Amino acid sequence: MFAYILEAVSNWFEVAERTRRESYLASSTDVVQLEQRIRSLETDGYSQ
Repeated sequence: MFAYILEAVSNWFEVAERTRRESYLASSTDVVQLEQRIRSLETDGYSQ
């Protein structure tokens, strides 16, 4: 039972993180900014 709850919470956090990342990338104004944000996520996380 504990393992099921732990997995459910983990999945919820993964979905929330994916949604936040997609929103961050979608708010780019052009392709150059999108590429910069992708590189930034790959190296530093969410620093802008």
